[in-house]
Amino acid sequence: MSSTFTQTIARIDLDTRIQYGMMLLFGGLCLVAAASPLGTLTKAVVVSALFGFTGGLWVSHLVQIIQEAATAQSEADNE
Repeated sequence: MSSTFTQTIARIDLDTRIQYGMMLLFGGLCLVAAASPLGTLTKAVVVSALFGFTGGLWVSHLVQIIQEAATAQSEADNE
């Protein structure tokens, strides 16, 4: 199973792998910050900022995928 998972990851575009990695990193840091023994206000600010980075990366990734699909469709229609 791990070889299939590794092959699947290797087929993904480098930009997508970097975006997914950053989403996992910021999402994980968000969870760690939520469980940390910080003050309530500090915790709220840190978790909100990290969640904002994660959400921003996700939206950016979706826009990139839609742009690539639209470009591919446009090229296919022109042929």
